[in-house]
Amino acid sequence: MLLLTILEEFRDNLLNTGWLEFTAVVFGLLSVWFARKESILVYPTGIVSVVIYVYICCGVKLYADAGINFFYFIMSVYGWYRWARKKHSPMLRISTCRGKDWLVASGMFISSLVIIIILLKIFKKGDADYWSTQVPYIDTFTTAVFIVGMWLMALKKIENWIAWIIGDAISVPLFTYKELAFTAFQFLVFLVLAVMGFISWRKKLNAALQQGV
Repeated sequence: MLLLTILEEFRDNLLNTGWLEFTAVVFGLLSVWFARKESILVYPTGIVSVVIYVYICCGVKLYADAGINFFYFIMSVYGWYRWARKKHSPMLRISTCRGKDWLVASGMFISSLVIIIILLKIFKKGDADYWSTQVPYIDTFTTAVFIVGMWLMALKKIENWIAWIIGDAISVPLFTYKELAFTAFQFLVFLVLAVMGFISWRKKLNAALQQGV
């Protein structure tokens, strides 16, 4: 019965999906698909999606998610630059994180958590409804995870997919709770694509290592 109720609620929310959310989802899915293919088109398609989601997330009080989408925009520009082949620079290749990368990623995750919570406490101090659930903290956690994932993707570190898998898995119930069913469905597809992306990049990395590249 519970599953049936969830499916019915999802159907009703899906039917009420606005054209903005639909457009953001389509471009978001295209972006992850291109990421799996290691195509630079991951960035222009992603930029369209994140700009729309900044607006959407502000509308449903997911301010941390609005912030992460703004960060996505900045990192998309940076990643686009890093992935682009330049005449006198070697092509950026898939690699694994080393000690320094893990140190930076950990520092980025912890600092993101602290900064986002502080900002939310300042700007949403008097909003009792906003702090009446665990949503702000879950939202903040996924935001920090995605910040790390975006940075690792810009560097073509295979571990970026692990961050996406964790964040996507949490975002499915989060956006369902916020009655953004189509976005929740997007994150479910993201989750599947992230697993596929990890497998695909792992095969490419292993092949490159065997060839001594």
